[in-house]
Amino acid sequence: MSDSHLTFYSLSSILALLPIFFILVLIKRKQTKPRLNLPPGNMGWPLLGETIGYLKPYSATTIGEFMDQHIARYGTIYKSKLFGEPAIVSADAGLNRFILQNEGKLFECSYPRSIGGILGKWSMLVLVGDMHRDMRVISLNFLSHARLRTHLLKEVEKHTLLVLNSWNQNCTFSAQDEAKKFTFNLMAKHIMSMDPGEIETEQLKKEYVTFMKGVVSAPLNLPGTAYRKALKSRSTILKFIEGKMEERVKRIQEGDESLEEDDLLNWVLKHSNLSTEQILDLILSLLFAGHETSSVAIALAIYFLPGCPQAMQQLREEHSEIARAKKQAGEVELTWEDYKRMEFTHCVVNETLRLGNVVRFLHRKALKDVNYKGYDIPCGWKVLPVIAAVHLDPSLFDQPQHFNPWRWQNNGSRGTCPSKSTANNNFLPFGGGPRLCAGSELAKLEMAVFIHHLVLNYHWELADSDQAFAYPFVDFPKGLPIRVQAHSLI
Repeated sequence: MSDSHLTFYSLSSILALLPIFFILVLIKRKQTKPRLNLPPGNMGWPLLGETIGYLKPYSATTIGEFMDQHIARYGTIYKSKLFGEPAIVSADAGLNRFILQNEGKLFECSYPRSIGGILGKWSMLVLVGDMHRDMRVISLNFLSHARLRTHLLKEVEKHTLLVLNSWNQNCTFSAQDEAKKFTFNLMAKHIMSMDPGEIETEQLKKEYVTFMKGVVSAPLNLPGTAYRKALKSRSTILKFIEGKMEERVKRIQEGDESLEEDDLLNWVLKHSNLSTEQILDLILSLLFAGHETSSVAIALAIYFLPGCPQAMQQLREEHSEIARAKKQAGEVELTWEDYKRMEFTHCVVNETLRLGNVVRFLHRKALKDVNYKGYDIPCGWKVLPVIAAVHLDPSLFDQPQHFNPWRWQNNGSRGTCPSKSTANNNFLPFGGGPRLCAGSELAKLEMAVFIHHLVLNYHWELADSDQAFAYPFVDFPKGLPIRVQAHSLI
């Protein structure tokens, strides 16, 4: 028999044995790696998965048709393919808490690359581990309880009055734009001591508006797109901040303490070892976080309150009482004690955050194989805890799509009120665990002080039909046009 015949028969034998070999390998794999018990669900189209349906705009006071249908079909925990990755979506209150409490152990923050590309690799939103902890400590030190009481309360009231006093009688304007003006001016002053109305402040605001349009747009880095324009504005903003840094460093080196500003930039330069790039990304991310979420929350309160006259009346009574007491005492500025007396206002703030859901869901990924209630969450999979789904769950909140501030009162005088433990466990407007929003107390302070002066000085009504939509970021398509009439309750 020739060598060629031997080779042919040898190859034939090998080929004949290959199927048996693969079967044995598969059997061994099954024996060594048990089959995963994934939650039910649908992975959707190749590459895109179900991302388009998941991100389809819907009313912000609902969880949207996509979530409704998936929860009805698969339950509150289901699998999908979103943002180009296999994902576990959770509308389950217990799993959401479990995810947030195990940050850095079983799960970690994992936002799409496009977010890091535009906010910066040192942004607090995308950082994980020790670097995130260090950045968060800096933010918490500057937003301490003592600083809120002694410094920030005065600044919040000052910037509130600056906006409200600019309103003309019977005029119509965008409440959303006014809320954004208030929060941007406050953060610009708080972070870099920039005064509202100044040329450089207005220029920065203009660049920031362009930047924000790109943050919430499709990440298409092509000429003419909002994302490309935002990247350009980001560069302009960072150059501006770097110029401010250089001025401050020079003053510090020259020992000219008389000109030092009591702001975040000065604090970071004197009390941290961050690099220039890290400081730039930190300031940009805080400007983004402190401006965008608070302004949307204030706009939501302005939107919800006219639809609930009883709440509006109770607010006016509460704030009139505070104002009269201050007038009798000869005081002008709000104090921390006044803020703590705004008990019903705090209920309105909570209900606005619960129903409006400024932050709809969070991006996480599994660091290890995790088993929860019999379901497997594979290592490396994206995990999306949907905060809004818990806040609008009828098994946890009575009539969840109804604006009912009284549900937060201890006596629950209007409808079923969540118990204190239930509220603490299931109410997560600022996230939770080690990544709990560092500015949560400042955001609530801003809302309460703005509402205080708003109800004391103005009556308002919606000038055009508009409602909040989730894109998934929350926004009013028409800017929430309102018509105001000045009045005085003092």
